[in-house]
Amino acid sequence: MPPQASPDDTPAPPPTHRTTTTERGSFALALCGCGWRGPARRSRERARQDAAQHSSAPLAGAALP
Repeated sequence: MPPQASPDDTPAPPPTHRTTTTERGSFALALCGCGWRGPARRSRERARQDAAQHSSAPLAGAALP
């Protein structure tokens, strides 16, 4: 009988950036759970682009395939 996989044997999903945008006064900026902060922008769309660009970057210390 083959051994059954226990819940502890399942690989963890790769870590990802969790970005959000926020407003401070008349400026918008992107923030990430890893501690990264984008520059303050007058354009909300540009702050969202900063967040999207950061989200596609690998996490520091993450194992690369």
